[in-house]
Amino acid sequence: MADNSYDYDVLIIGAGPGGYVAAIRAAQLGLKTACAESRETLGGTCLNVGCIPSKAMLHASEFFDAAANGTMESMGVEVKPKLNLDKMHAQRLDAVSGLTKGIEFLFKKNKVDWKKGLATFEDAHTVKVGDETVTAKDIVIATGSSVTPLPGVEVDNDKLIVVDSTGALELPKVPKTMVVIGGGVIGLELGSVWRRLGAEVIVVEYLDQLLPGMDGDIRKEAAKIFKKQGMELRLSTKVTGCTVKGKKATLTLEPSAGGDAETLEADCVLVSIGRRPNTDGLGLENIGLETNQRGQIEIDHDFRTTVDGVWAIGDVVPGPMLAHKAEDEGIAVAENIAGQTGIVNHDVIPGVVYTWPEIAGVGLTQEEAIEKAGGDKKAINVGKFPMMANSRAKTNHEPDGFVKIIADAETDRVLGVWCIASVAGTMIAEAGIAMEFGATSEDIAYTCHAHPTHPEAIKEAAMAVIGKPIHI
Repeated sequence: MADNSYDYDVLIIGAGPGGYVAAIRAAQLGLKTACAESRETLGGTCLNVGCIPSKAMLHASEFFDAAANGTMESMGVEVKPKLNLDKMHAQRLDAVSGLTKGIEFLFKKNKVDWKKGLATFEDAHTVKVGDETVTAKDIVIATGSSVTPLPGVEVDNDKLIVVDSTGALELPKVPKTMVVIGGGVIGLELGSVWRRLGAEVIVVEYLDQLLPGMDGDIRKEAAKIFKKQGMELRLSTKVTGCTVKGKKATLTLEPSAGGDAETLEADCVLVSIGRRPNTDGLGLENIGLETNQRGQIEIDHDFRTTVDGVWAIGDVVPGPMLAHKAEDEGIAVAENIAGQTGIVNHDVIPGVVYTWPEIAGVGLTQEEAIEKAGGDKKAINVGKFPMMANSRAKTNHEPDGFVKIIADAETDRVLGVWCIASVAGTMIAEAGIAMEFGATSEDIAYTCHAHPTHPEAIKEAAMAVIGKPIHI
């Protein structure tokens, strides 16, 4: 399959979840493959400073919290926890190291060449990587995203007072007060870590609810749970400025709709208002490729850009900025380049918030489903089932949350599934598979689920769609 007029059949720019997966899949399909990455380790934001290290801290902090807040004691396990933050950070770094080295091994195993350095287009088939010039028949842009800055609030991860998500993983001690700017997934996850370890956490969100984009019932319930856990939520509030003096930061806040300003002092401020595509410095102007108003690269159904031979996937293209979306697109784009048919069903991309309990969803929210039906609320049926009525959740002292299923009233086809539960991220996989196969709520309701398990709540919510749950 090799085209000897180029150095490689395919060059992937970026070795994050989309890029490294695309590279491995392309090599598996017999394409001579290279991957350009400027970090010292493979894996991108996700493995190095994102999904993986944050989950390592979330998991460890859950153990500490369960011991400190009396949950373990109520089950007959009496311990007095002592926090060793250095050791907690060490296990995080160990997890990251193991996984990034694992990708390096997979590159060697599949004969993917790692080109170390920043990549810049010279033309549609030529890229400068560091001091080296590399040519390829097809080039895939998989450069991911970076933290969106907030005007008036300067992040300095070296001082560890005003930090972004990367800095929030490196705090050497538990701050007495932490302000999280942004009530989205990343802010709530990292805020949860430090709250569990003893910080007073205040979440400042511009909108009137947390977790934009999620189902309305989920957003309301999540706010109740976080408040119960001790987080202070300052909704409908914007941050207009930040000054650092000594080891303290002072924020200026005012209502989103306008009004009197106030100040708020904190030992640590986490700026977490979203992410933006990494396209600067790629030399897109050299190949005549423009980005849209959101800085994204537009693609067709097969992940082709408007420039022949140049493809794009992951956070740089429209859609949710999720590692698993990028991975699926990485496989699909490699298959398309190899002449196969690579497809991603973007209607079934699950999203998970790894707080305690976890929050997960896939498909349409109730609001979106009604909007799609032209505002007709009768066009959908909704079934809900509380986790407190689930025997496994009750036995495990995990009563918070519920499962919600939205189905088409005429066909009964499942349109969306949303849940809050200790293992919601695991539970949502069942919903994704069901929706991928076009399941009806009846299909889920009459599928035997093992007892006692958390996923029985999905079965019961499906039964509730037609008004026949058993345990409520």
